[in-house]
Amino acid sequence: MRRIRPGLDRGLFITGLLLLISEIWKQWCLTFVVNGGVYQWWYFPFQLCSLPMYLALIFPWMKKKEIRGAILTFLMDYSLLGSIMVWADQSGLHYPLAALTVHSYLWHIVLMAVGIVAGLSREADRSRAGFVHGTLIYGTGCLAASLINYFCNEMGEINMFYINPTCPVTQPVFRQIAAYLGRIPAIYIYMGATVLGAGVLHWVWRRIKIT
Repeated sequence: MRRIRPGLDRGLFITGLLLLISEIWKQWCLTFVVNGGVYQWWYFPFQLCSLPMYLALIFPWMKKKEIRGAILTFLMDYSLLGSIMVWADQSGLHYPLAALTVHSYLWHIVLMAVGIVAGLSREADRSRAGFVHGTLIYGTGCLAASLINYFCNEMGEINMFYINPTCPVTQPVFRQIAAYLGRIPAIYIYMGATVLGAGVLHWVWRRIKIT
């Protein structure tokens, strides 16, 4: 079994572990305190802002430089973008239980810190190829989210990555696009805008000198 190295590996793993513990607590509260023992699939932890938890937990055991670089690129581009954009519409951060609302705000603040740390690390791949690799992680996440949406749709309302065409588009701007063009075109535009936004962040990171 590979040991967790000090520094970035240990920091990400501990952060991922704390996020996992807090997520388990959140799921328990939502199920047994808020929803009377009924699990709501809407809160299943597989959103864009959930992936950093899983990636941080597996990062120390990734040996290949390309995989490590891709994970860090995803964190500094896509994860950071998601944690920034959530402040544009904070309605999704609020819950009936005040402690859950505090948890939601803290979660996204931690993700911002993780994205910045990843971007400042020497292992992050700031090349164009690195962005492609990070985008492949995002694309894989979208594919997995689509499969979860499809197979779990009958269990209850579920909208992983906010790309379930059976659910109304709720994000600002994109809900107006959906009203004119329909849900499916709006979802594709939303995903394209996410890639574009991450690309802008990657362009910024490329111009920051890391000593």
